[in-house]
Amino acid sequence: MAIAGNSEPRRARRPGGLLWQRNFLLLWTGETVSQTGSAMAVVGVPLLAVEVLHASTFAVSALTAAAFLPWLLIGLPAGAWVDRLPPRPLMVTCDIVSALLFASLPVAAWLGVLTIGQVLAVALLAGAANVFFATAYQVYLPSLVTAGELMEANAKLQGSLSVALLAGRSLAGLAAQALGDATALLCNAASFGVSAGCLLAIRGAAPRAGSPARGTTIRAEIRAGARFIARDPLLRALTAYVAAANLTFSGGNALFVVFLVRVAGLKAAEVGLLMAATGVGGITGALAARRVTARLGTARTLILSTAGSSPFALLIPLAGQGPRLACYVIGSFVVGVGITPCNIILTSFRQLYVPAAMLGRITASQRFLLFGTIPVGALLAGTLGTALGVRDALWVVLAAYTLSPALLFGRAIRRRRDLPTATTLLPEEV
Repeated sequence: MAIAGNSEPRRARRPGGLLWQRNFLLLWTGETVSQTGSAMAVVGVPLLAVEVLHASTFAVSALTAAAFLPWLLIGLPAGAWVDRLPPRPLMVTCDIVSALLFASLPVAAWLGVLTIGQVLAVALLAGAANVFFATAYQVYLPSLVTAGELMEANAKLQGSLSVALLAGRSLAGLAAQALGDATALLCNAASFGVSAGCLLAIRGAAPRAGSPARGTTIRAEIRAGARFIARDPLLRALTAYVAAANLTFSGGNALFVVFLVRVAGLKAAEVGLLMAATGVGGITGALAARRVTARLGTARTLILSTAGSSPFALLIPLAGQGPRLACYVIGSFVVGVGITPCNIILTSFRQLYVPAAMLGRITASQRFLLFGTIPVGALLAGTLGTALGVRDALWVVLAAYTLSPALLFGRAIRRRRDLPTATTLLPEEV
C-alpha cells in the first residue's frame, strides 16, 4: 500500500522508524515544540491568574473551562467544516491565530492593562482555534503514513506529548520565576510559530481521502456523525468512558495549581517541577505501549491501563509539605503511565475504524462529548473548591475518576483481545 501524500520511498526499518520520513518528522517536530509551549501555558496561565491577578479559586477553574468550552459551542460544525477544507492550511491558520492571542497577554501586562477578563478571552479564543486544529490534525495524519504505521505514528506523537508535558511544565515554573508570569507566556506564542513553519515545510500535499456527499448541509453531516457513534457499540462505549474520565479528572486539573500554591505552599518553580510527574509517566507509557499491545492486544491493554492506573489518583489529595509531596509525584506518575497507552490506542483505532469520508465529523462529534465535559468538570470542581475547600474538592472529583473505567467492562470491549480495524457499519446506513 502506497503512502498517500508522501512522495518519499519506503525505507528499511531502522532505529527511529518514522522519524526518517521527512514529512512525518516535520509534523512531529512542530507538534512537539507546540505542545511544549502549550504545556508551559497550562501552568503559566493559572500562575498568572493566581500570583499577578490574585484570582479566586472559581476564576482559576474558569480558565480551564474557557479553554475547552469551544468544543461544546463549535465542536460539531467544526468537524463538518474540516471534512470540506484542506487540513494543512487550516492548521497553519490556527497556529498563527493562537500565537497572536498568547502574545497579547505579556503585551497587556507590560502596558499595565491586563485583566482576568482578557486572560479568559484568550483562553476561549485559543480554545476555538484548537478545536479546528486538533480535528484537522486527526484527519491529516493518516495521509502521511500507512495504516500499518498509524500505531507507531501515534505512539511517537503521544511520547513526544509526554516529553512536552514534562519539559513544558518544568520550564513554566522556572520561566515564571525568572522572567515573570506574563513574559514567560511568550514561549507559548513562539511555539505556535514553529508549528506553523514546520507545517508549511511539508512537501507533497496529501489528497483528501474522502469528502461529504454533494448537496448535503452542515446540519445533515453533523447528524450523520452523531448517529454513527450512537449506533456503533464500540464507539459508543469508548466515547462514554473518555467523557466520564475527562469530566472528573479535568476537575482535578483545574484545582492542581491552586492546591499546590495555596494549600501545599509551594513556589512557582516547585509547582512546575511537581506537575511534570504526569509527563514522566506519559513517556513511560508511550515507550511501553506498542510492546504491551502486541503481547496483550489493544482491547485488553486499554482496560488494564485505565483500571490499573486510575486508583493512584487518590494519592494526589494526600500531598503536603516535605515527604508528603511524594504522594503527588507517585499519583500523577502512575496516572500518566495509564493515560498515554489509552490515548494511543483510541486515536489509532478511530483513524483506522472510521470511514475516511466521515473522519472529521466522527472526530469532532466524539470530541464534542469528550472535551465538552472538561469545562463542566472544571466549573464543578471550582464550585466544590469554593464550598468545601480545595483538598476536599480534589477527593470528590478524583474518587469519581477512579470509577470511570467501569464503562469499558461491557461485552463490546471486555470479550475482545484487539479492537477491530474497520467498521461493518457503512456511512449510508446511518
